[in-house]
Amino acid sequence: MLIYNATVVTFDGQNRIMAGGAVRYSGAQIDAVGHSAELLAQYPDDERWDAGGLILMPGQICSHTHFYGAFARGMYIPGPPAKDFPEILQNLWWRLDKALDAPGVRSSAEVCLVDAIRNGTTTLIDHHASQNAIDGSLDVIAGAVTASGLRACLCYEVTDRDGEAAARAGIRENVRFAQRLAQGKNNDGRIASTFGLHASLTLSDETLEVCRSESTRFHVHVAEHPVDEYDSLARAGKRTVERLHGFGITGPESIMAHCIHIDAWETALLNETGTFVSHQPRSNMNNAVGAAEITPMLRTGMPVCLGNDGFSNDMFAEMKVADMLQKLVHGDPRYLGADKVIQMVVHNNRRLASVFFDRPVGVIEPGAYADLILLDYYPPTPLSSANLPWHILFGVSGGHVHSTIAHGQTLMKDRALMTLDEEAIAARSRVVAQRTWERYWAMF
Repeated sequence: MLIYNATVVTFDGQNRIMAGGAVRYSGAQIDAVGHSAELLAQYPDDERWDAGGLILMPGQICSHTHFYGAFARGMYIPGPPAKDFPEILQNLWWRLDKALDAPGVRSSAEVCLVDAIRNGTTTLIDHHASQNAIDGSLDVIAGAVTASGLRACLCYEVTDRDGEAAARAGIRENVRFAQRLAQGKNNDGRIASTFGLHASLTLSDETLEVCRSESTRFHVHVAEHPVDEYDSLARAGKRTVERLHGFGITGPESIMAHCIHIDAWETALLNETGTFVSHQPRSNMNNAVGAAEITPMLRTGMPVCLGNDGFSNDMFAEMKVADMLQKLVHGDPRYLGADKVIQMVVHNNRRLASVFFDRPVGVIEPGAYADLILLDYYPPTPLSSANLPWHILFGVSGGHVHSTIAHGQTLMKDRALMTLDEEAIAARSRVVAQRTWERYWAMF
Protein backbone atom coordinates (compact mmCIF):
# COMPACT_ATOMS: atom_id res chain seq x y z
CA MET A 1 0.00 0.00 0.00
CA LEU A 2 1.22 3.49 -0.85
CA ILE A 3 -0.44 6.35 1.04
CA TYR A 4 0.38 9.59 -0.74
CA ASN A 5 -0.62 13.26 -0.85
CA ALA A 6 -0.36 13.43 2.95
CA THR A 7 1.23 15.76 5.48
CA VAL A 8 3.51 13.18 7.06
CA VAL A 9 4.50 13.65 10.72
CA THR A 10 7.28 11.14 11.24
CA PHE A 11 8.16 11.55 14.95
CA ASP A 12 11.56 10.13 14.00
CA GLY A 13 14.93 11.46 15.14
CA GLN A 14 14.59 14.44 12.81
CA ASN A 15 10.95 15.04 13.74
CA ARG A 16 10.12 15.78 10.11
CA ILE A 17 6.88 17.19 8.76
CA MET A 18 6.60 16.41 5.05
CA ALA A 19 3.99 18.25 3.02
CA GLY A 20 3.01 16.19 0.00
CA GLY A 21 4.56 13.17 1.67
CA ALA A 22 4.02 9.47 1.14
CA VAL A 23 4.49 6.27 3.13
CA ARG A 24 4.74 2.80 1.62
CA TYR A 25 4.23 -0.36 3.62
CA SER A 26 4.39 -3.99 2.63
CA GLY A 27 2.57 -6.38 4.92
CA ALA A 28 3.02 -5.20 8.48
CA GLN A 29 6.14 -3.11 7.91
CA ILE A 30 6.92 0.38 6.59
CA ASP A 31 9.57 0.20 3.88
CA ALA A 32 9.69 3.69 2.34
CA VAL A 33 9.00 7.28 3.39
CA GLY A 34 9.40 10.20 1.01
CA HIS A 35 7.74 12.71 -1.25
CA SER A 36 4.68 11.59 -3.14
CA ALA A 37 6.07 12.13 -6.64
CA GLU A 38 9.18 10.09 -5.87
CA LEU A 39 7.41 7.11 -4.35
CA LEU A 40 4.61 7.08 -6.93
CA ALA A 41 7.26 6.87 -9.63
CA GLN A 42 9.28 4.26 -7.74
CA TYR A 43 6.30 1.98 -7.04
CA PRO A 44 3.93 2.35 -10.02
CA ASP A 45 2.15 -0.97 -9.42
CA ASP A 46 1.28 -0.48 -5.74
CA GLU A 47 -2.22 -0.14 -4.43
CA ARG A 48 -2.70 3.57 -3.76
CA TRP A 49 -4.49 5.58 -1.10
CA ASP A 50 -4.85 9.29 -1.81
CA ALA A 51 -4.82 10.97 1.61
CA GLY A 52 -6.19 14.20 0.17
CA GLY A 53 -3.85 16.34 2.25
CA LEU A 54 -4.73 14.75 5.61
CA ILE A 55 -2.11 14.48 8.35
CA LEU A 56 -0.48 11.03 8.51
CA MET A 57 1.23 10.20 11.78
CA PRO A 58 2.07 7.13 13.91
CA GLY A 59 -0.72 5.49 15.89
CA GLN A 60 -0.86 6.42 19.56
CA ILE A 61 0.50 4.20 22.35
CA CYS A 62 -1.11 3.82 25.80
CA SER A 63 1.32 2.73 28.52
CA HIS A 64 -1.24 1.64 31.16
CA THR A 65 -4.93 0.80 30.87
CA HIS A 66 -7.64 -1.50 32.24
CA PHE A 67 -9.99 -2.87 29.59
CA TYR A 68 -12.36 -4.29 32.20
CA GLY A 69 -12.99 -0.76 33.51
CA ALA A 70 -15.43 -0.30 30.61
CA PHE A 71 -18.13 -1.99 32.71
CA ALA A 72 -17.93 0.71 35.40
CA ARG A 73 -19.49 3.26 33.05
CA GLY A 74 -22.91 4.24 34.40
CA MET A 75 -22.82 1.62 37.16
CA TYR A 76 -24.65 2.29 40.44
CA ILE A 77 -22.42 1.88 43.52
CA PRO A 78 -24.48 1.16 46.66
CA GLY A 79 -23.96 3.11 49.86
CA PRO A 80 -22.55 6.58 50.52
CA PRO A 81 -19.98 7.97 48.08
CA ALA A 82 -16.42 6.75 48.70
CA LYS A 83 -14.50 9.32 50.71
CA ASP A 84 -11.03 8.30 49.50
CA PHE A 85 -9.17 6.00 47.14
CA PRO A 86 -9.04 2.97 49.48
CA GLU A 87 -12.85 3.06 49.65
CA ILE A 88 -13.02 3.35 45.86
CA LEU A 89 -10.93 0.19 45.60
CA GLN A 90 -13.03 -1.66 48.17
CA ASN A 91 -16.45 -0.57 46.90
CA LEU A 92 -15.89 -0.41 43.15
CA TRP A 93 -12.88 -2.10 41.61
CA TRP A 94 -12.30 -5.06 43.90
CA ARG A 95 -15.95 -6.05 43.68
CA LEU A 96 -16.28 -5.39 39.95
CA ASP A 97 -13.30 -7.56 39.06
CA LYS A 98 -14.80 -10.41 41.13
CA ALA A 99 -18.12 -10.02 39.27
CA LEU A 100 -16.52 -10.61 35.86
CA ASP A 101 -16.86 -13.90 34.02
CA ALA A 102 -15.26 -14.87 30.70
CA PRO A 103 -17.99 -13.21 28.57
CA GLY A 104 -17.56 -10.04 30.63
CA VAL A 105 -13.80 -10.11 30.14
CA ARG A 106 -14.25 -10.42 26.38
CA SER A 107 -17.06 -7.90 26.05
CA SER A 108 -15.45 -5.16 28.14
CA ALA A 109 -12.23 -5.56 26.13
CA GLU A 110 -14.15 -5.27 22.84
CA VAL A 111 -15.74 -2.00 23.96
CA CYS A 112 -12.31 -0.52 24.71
CA LEU A 113 -10.85 -1.79 21.45
CA VAL A 114 -13.56 -0.07 19.43
CA ASP A 115 -12.79 3.13 21.34
CA ALA A 116 -9.06 2.72 20.68
CA ILE A 117 -9.53 2.31 16.93
CA ARG A 118 -11.82 5.33 16.76
CA ASN A 119 -9.29 7.48 18.66
CA GLY A 120 -6.21 6.26 16.82
CA THR A 121 -4.59 4.34 19.69
CA THR A 122 -2.99 1.32 18.07
CA THR A 123 -0.83 -0.10 20.90
CA LEU A 124 -2.18 -0.69 24.42
CA ILE A 125 -0.56 -2.08 27.56
CA ASP A 126 -3.40 -3.61 29.58
CA HIS A 127 -3.47 -4.63 33.24
CA HIS A 128 -6.24 -7.17 33.84
CA ALA A 129 -8.12 -8.56 36.87
CA SER A 130 -11.09 -10.94 37.04
CA GLN A 131 -10.65 -12.71 40.34
CA ASN A 132 -13.36 -15.35 39.80
CA ALA A 133 -12.38 -15.95 36.15
CA ILE A 134 -8.59 -16.02 36.18
CA ASP A 135 -7.64 -19.12 34.21
CA GLY A 136 -7.52 -18.37 30.49
CA SER A 137 -8.60 -14.73 30.91
CA LEU A 138 -5.57 -13.42 29.02
CA ASP A 139 -6.39 -15.75 26.12
CA VAL A 140 -9.88 -14.24 26.03
CA ILE A 141 -8.47 -10.70 25.84
CA ALA A 142 -5.83 -11.71 23.30
CA GLY A 143 -8.58 -13.15 21.11
CA ALA A 144 -10.47 -9.87 21.20
CA VAL A 145 -7.32 -7.86 20.43
CA THR A 146 -6.42 -10.14 17.53
CA ALA A 147 -9.91 -9.83 16.07
CA SER A 148 -9.70 -6.04 16.30
CA GLY A 149 -6.33 -5.87 14.54
CA LEU A 150 -4.73 -3.73 17.27
CA ARG A 151 -1.50 -4.37 19.16
CA ALA A 152 -1.39 -5.07 22.91
CA CYS A 153 0.77 -6.20 25.80
CA LEU A 154 -1.24 -8.14 28.40
CA CYS A 155 -0.78 -9.28 31.99
CA TYR A 156 -2.81 -10.54 34.94
CA GLU A 157 -2.93 -8.62 38.23
CA VAL A 158 -1.50 -10.86 40.98
CA THR A 159 -2.81 -9.96 44.45
CA ASP A 160 -3.20 -11.57 47.87
CA ARG A 161 -6.43 -9.75 48.66
CA ASP A 162 -8.58 -12.80 47.81
CA GLY A 163 -6.39 -15.44 49.40
CA GLU A 164 -3.48 -17.69 48.50
CA ALA A 165 -5.32 -19.79 45.91
CA ALA A 166 -6.32 -16.74 43.85
CA ALA A 167 -2.81 -15.29 44.12
CA ARG A 168 -1.28 -18.54 42.84
CA ALA A 169 -3.84 -18.68 40.03
CA GLY A 170 -2.85 -15.16 38.96
CA ILE A 171 0.81 -16.17 38.91
CA ARG A 172 0.01 -19.25 36.83
CA GLU A 173 -1.99 -17.18 34.35
CA ASN A 174 0.90 -14.78 33.74
CA VAL A 175 3.38 -17.65 33.34
CA ARG A 176 1.10 -19.76 31.13
CA PHE A 177 0.29 -16.87 28.81
CA ALA A 178 3.94 -15.83 28.45
CA GLN A 179 4.88 -19.43 27.62
CA ARG A 180 2.11 -19.64 25.04
CA LEU A 181 3.42 -16.52 23.29
CA ALA A 182 7.01 -17.75 23.48
CA GLN A 183 5.87 -20.88 21.63
CA GLY A 184 4.37 -18.66 18.92
CA LYS A 185 0.85 -19.97 19.37
CA ASN A 186 -1.74 -17.83 17.54
CA ASN A 187 0.58 -14.83 17.65
CA ASP A 188 1.69 -12.77 14.64
CA GLY A 189 3.70 -10.27 16.67
CA ARG A 190 0.78 -8.08 17.74
CA ILE A 191 0.39 -9.67 21.20
CA ALA A 192 3.03 -9.48 23.94
CA SER A 193 3.07 -10.14 27.66
CA THR A 194 4.48 -8.89 30.93
CA PHE A 195 3.86 -9.97 34.54
CA GLY A 196 1.08 -8.12 36.40
CA LEU A 197 1.11 -7.22 40.08
CA HIS A 198 -1.58 -5.20 41.83
CA ALA A 199 0.34 -3.09 44.34
CA SER A 200 2.69 -3.46 47.28
CA LEU A 201 -0.18 -3.03 49.75
CA THR A 202 -1.91 -6.26 48.58
CA LEU A 203 1.22 -8.39 48.06
CA SER A 204 2.97 -10.43 50.73
CA ASP A 205 6.70 -11.09 50.82
CA GLU A 206 6.03 -14.72 49.99
CA THR A 207 4.01 -13.85 46.87
CA LEU A 208 6.60 -11.33 45.69
CA GLU A 209 9.32 -13.97 46.07
CA VAL A 210 7.40 -16.38 43.85
CA CYS A 211 6.72 -13.67 41.25
CA ARG A 212 10.38 -12.70 41.15
CA SER A 213 11.30 -16.32 40.45
CA GLU A 214 8.97 -16.37 37.43
CA SER A 215 9.78 -13.12 35.61
CA THR A 216 12.18 -10.22 35.13
CA ARG A 217 9.59 -7.72 33.88
CA PHE A 218 6.60 -6.43 35.80
CA HIS A 219 3.64 -4.06 35.57
CA VAL A 220 2.53 -2.76 38.99
CA HIS A 221 0.65 0.14 40.62
CA VAL A 222 2.91 2.21 42.89
CA ALA A 223 2.02 4.85 45.49
CA GLU A 224 -1.25 5.84 43.85
CA HIS A 225 -2.39 6.84 47.36
CA PRO A 226 -0.37 7.39 50.58
CA VAL A 227 -1.83 4.15 51.99
CA ASP A 228 0.56 2.22 49.74
CA GLU A 229 3.54 3.97 51.32
CA TYR A 230 2.32 3.57 54.91
CA ASP A 231 1.52 -0.10 54.35
CA SER A 232 5.01 -0.72 52.96
CA LEU A 233 6.63 1.07 55.91
CA ALA A 234 4.59 -1.05 58.32
CA ARG A 235 5.42 -4.30 56.49
CA ALA A 236 9.07 -3.77 55.73
CA GLY A 237 10.33 -0.52 57.22
CA LYS A 238 10.85 0.63 53.64
CA ARG A 239 8.94 2.88 51.28
CA THR A 240 7.09 1.27 48.38
CA VAL A 241 9.68 1.53 45.60
CA GLU A 242 12.41 0.38 47.98
CA ARG A 243 10.38 -2.65 49.05
CA LEU A 244 9.60 -3.64 45.46
CA HIS A 245 13.21 -3.05 44.44
CA GLY A 246 14.29 -5.49 47.13
CA PHE A 247 12.28 -8.17 45.35
CA GLY A 248 13.69 -7.34 41.91
CA ILE A 249 10.51 -5.68 40.63
CA THR A 250 12.28 -2.54 39.35
CA GLY A 251 14.31 -2.55 36.15
CA PRO A 252 14.45 -1.44 32.51
CA GLU A 253 11.62 -3.80 31.47
CA SER A 254 9.21 -2.93 34.31
CA ILE A 255 6.37 -0.41 34.48
CA MET A 256 5.39 1.36 37.69
CA ALA A 257 2.06 3.11 37.23
CA HIS A 258 1.18 6.37 39.02
CA CYS A 259 4.12 6.96 41.45
CA ILE A 260 2.27 9.96 42.90
CA HIS A 261 3.44 9.75 46.51
CA ILE A 262 7.01 8.55 46.07
CA ASP A 263 9.78 10.65 47.64
CA ALA A 264 13.07 11.92 46.18
CA TRP A 265 14.99 8.78 47.16
CA GLU A 266 12.43 6.54 45.47
CA THR A 267 12.59 8.71 42.37
CA ALA A 268 16.36 8.37 42.33
CA LEU A 269 16.07 4.60 42.67
CA LEU A 270 13.66 4.40 39.73
CA ASN A 271 16.05 6.53 37.71
CA GLU A 272 19.06 4.39 38.60
CA THR A 273 17.27 1.17 37.65
CA GLY A 274 15.82 2.53 34.40
CA THR A 275 12.28 1.64 35.47
CA PHE A 276 9.42 3.03 33.37
CA VAL A 277 6.86 5.26 35.12
CA SER A 278 3.35 5.58 33.66
CA HIS A 279 1.39 8.78 34.37
CA GLN A 280 -2.45 8.83 34.28
CA PRO A 281 -3.63 12.41 34.93
CA ARG A 282 -7.36 11.99 34.24
CA SER A 283 -7.65 9.02 36.56
CA ASN A 284 -5.58 10.69 39.27
CA MET A 285 -7.82 13.78 39.16
CA ASN A 286 -11.00 11.66 39.19
CA ASN A 287 -9.81 9.69 42.24
CA ALA A 288 -8.50 12.85 43.93
CA VAL A 289 -5.20 11.09 44.71
CA GLY A 290 -2.88 13.93 43.71
CA ALA A 291 -0.52 14.76 40.87
CA ALA A 292 2.78 13.00 40.25
CA GLU A 293 5.90 15.17 40.13
CA ILE A 294 6.61 14.26 36.57
CA THR A 295 8.60 17.38 35.62
CA PRO A 296 11.52 16.58 37.97
CA MET A 297 11.40 12.98 36.76
CA LEU A 298 11.65 14.09 33.14
CA ARG A 299 14.52 16.44 33.99
CA THR A 300 16.58 13.47 35.13
CA GLY A 301 15.94 11.67 31.86
CA MET A 302 13.60 9.13 33.42
CA PRO A 303 11.34 7.32 30.93
CA VAL A 304 8.03 8.77 32.13
CA CYS A 305 5.23 7.52 29.88
CA LEU A 306 1.56 8.39 29.44
CA GLY A 307 -1.34 6.01 29.99
CA ASN A 308 -5.06 6.37 30.68
CA ASP A 309 -5.81 3.88 33.52
CA GLY A 310 -9.00 2.74 31.81
CA PHE A 311 -10.36 6.15 30.81
CA SER A 312 -11.21 6.64 27.13
CA ASN A 313 -8.50 5.67 24.67
CA ASP A 314 -8.33 9.22 23.36
CA MET A 315 -4.67 9.81 24.16
CA PHE A 316 -4.96 13.32 22.73
CA ALA A 317 -7.32 14.12 25.63
CA GLU A 318 -4.87 12.56 28.09
CA MET A 319 -2.10 14.79 26.72
CA LYS A 320 -4.12 17.95 27.27
CA VAL A 321 -5.00 17.04 30.85
CA ALA A 322 -1.39 16.06 31.63
CA ASP A 323 -0.25 19.53 30.64
CA MET A 324 -3.00 21.47 32.41
CA LEU A 325 -2.87 19.45 35.63
CA GLN A 326 0.79 20.28 36.19
CA LYS A 327 0.18 23.96 35.52
CA LEU A 328 -2.75 24.07 37.93
CA VAL A 329 -1.06 22.15 40.74
CA HIS A 330 2.06 24.30 40.58
CA GLY A 331 0.27 27.58 39.91
CA ASP A 332 2.64 28.20 37.02
CA PRO A 333 1.60 28.42 33.35
CA ARG A 334 5.20 27.63 32.38
CA TYR A 335 5.16 24.22 34.02
CA LEU A 336 5.64 21.06 31.97
CA GLY A 337 4.75 22.24 28.44
CA ALA A 338 3.58 20.58 25.25
CA ASP A 339 7.08 19.53 24.21
CA LYS A 340 7.50 17.51 27.42
CA VAL A 341 4.07 15.94 26.96
CA ILE A 342 5.12 14.79 23.49
CA GLN A 343 8.33 13.44 25.02
CA MET A 344 6.18 11.23 27.27
CA VAL A 345 3.46 10.10 24.89
CA VAL A 346 5.54 9.68 21.75
CA HIS A 347 9.20 9.06 22.52
CA ASN A 348 8.98 7.46 25.98
CA ASN A 349 5.91 5.38 25.13
CA ARG A 350 7.73 4.20 22.00
CA ARG A 351 10.77 3.29 24.08
CA LEU A 352 8.52 1.27 26.40
CA ALA A 353 6.82 -0.50 23.49
CA SER A 354 10.25 -1.57 22.21
CA VAL A 355 10.57 -3.73 25.34
CA PHE A 356 7.66 -5.87 24.15
CA PHE A 357 7.64 -5.76 20.34
CA ASP A 358 10.34 -6.75 17.87
CA ARG A 359 10.01 -3.71 15.61
CA PRO A 360 9.56 -0.02 16.40
CA VAL A 361 6.04 1.38 16.81
CA GLY A 362 5.08 5.01 17.23
CA VAL A 363 7.38 6.23 14.46
CA ILE A 364 7.23 6.53 10.67
CA GLU A 365 10.49 5.15 9.33
CA PRO A 366 11.56 2.15 7.25
CA GLY A 367 11.59 -1.01 9.35
CA ALA A 368 8.90 0.17 11.78
CA TYR A 369 5.54 -1.51 12.05
CA ALA A 370 2.88 0.11 9.87
CA ASP A 371 0.77 1.50 12.73
CA LEU A 372 -0.59 4.72 11.24
CA ILE A 373 -3.44 7.17 11.62
CA LEU A 374 -4.85 9.81 9.30
CA LEU A 375 -6.23 13.01 10.86
CA ASP A 376 -8.56 15.49 9.21
CA TYR A 377 -7.03 18.33 11.23
CA TYR A 378 -6.48 21.37 9.04
CA PRO A 379 -4.05 23.71 10.84
CA PRO A 380 -5.43 27.25 11.01
CA THR A 381 -1.91 28.61 11.61
CA PRO A 382 1.49 27.57 10.21
CA LEU A 383 2.57 24.05 11.22
CA SER A 384 6.22 23.19 11.73
CA SER A 385 8.37 20.72 13.64
CA ALA A 386 8.98 23.44 16.22
CA ASN A 387 5.32 24.14 17.03
CA LEU A 388 3.86 20.69 16.34
CA PRO A 389 3.46 19.80 20.07
CA TRP A 390 1.32 22.89 20.65
CA HIS A 391 -0.84 22.13 17.62
CA ILE A 392 -1.42 18.64 19.01
CA LEU A 393 -2.30 19.80 22.53
CA PHE A 394 -4.45 22.78 21.58
CA GLY A 395 -5.88 21.69 18.23
CA VAL A 396 -6.02 17.93 17.77
CA SER A 397 -8.44 15.50 19.42
CA GLY A 398 -9.43 11.89 18.96
CA GLY A 399 -12.38 13.20 16.97
CA HIS A 400 -9.97 14.17 14.18
CA VAL A 401 -8.98 10.54 13.56
CA HIS A 402 -10.20 9.73 10.06
CA SER A 403 -8.55 6.34 9.49
CA THR A 404 -6.58 3.85 11.59
CA ILE A 405 -4.07 1.25 10.40
CA ALA A 406 -2.25 -1.30 12.59
CA HIS A 407 0.24 -3.94 11.52
CA GLY A 408 -0.47 -2.90 7.93
CA GLN A 409 -4.19 -3.70 8.28
CA THR A 410 -6.81 -1.00 7.81
CA LEU A 411 -9.02 -1.03 10.91
CA MET A 412 -11.01 2.13 10.17
CA LYS A 413 -11.31 4.10 6.94
CA ASP A 414 -13.11 7.42 6.74
CA ARG A 415 -14.51 6.64 10.24
CA ALA A 416 -16.03 3.33 9.13
CA LEU A 417 -14.81 0.42 11.24
CA MET A 418 -13.46 -2.43 9.13
CA THR A 419 -12.72 -5.20 11.65
CA LEU A 420 -15.26 -4.72 14.45
CA ASP A 421 -19.05 -4.35 14.44
CA GLU A 422 -19.51 -1.50 16.92
CA GLU A 423 -23.30 -1.76 17.09
CA ALA A 424 -23.24 -5.51 17.77
CA ILE A 425 -20.44 -5.13 20.34
CA ALA A 426 -22.37 -2.43 22.20
CA ALA A 427 -25.59 -4.45 22.17
CA ARG A 428 -23.83 -7.54 23.49
CA SER A 429 -21.99 -5.48 26.10
CA ARG A 430 -25.25 -4.06 27.49
CA VAL A 431 -26.53 -7.58 28.18
CA VAL A 432 -23.27 -8.89 29.63
CA ALA A 433 -22.72 -5.74 31.69
CA GLN A 434 -26.19 -6.03 33.24
CA ARG A 435 -25.43 -9.58 34.38
CA THR A 436 -22.06 -8.43 35.72
CA TRP A 437 -23.70 -5.57 37.62
CA GLU A 438 -26.19 -7.96 39.22
CA ARG A 439 -23.35 -10.13 40.54
CA TYR A 440 -21.58 -6.98 41.72
CA TRP A 441 -24.66 -5.67 43.60
CA ALA A 442 -25.13 -9.07 45.28
CA MET A 443 -21.79 -8.54 47.08
CA PHE A 444 -23.18 -5.68 49.19
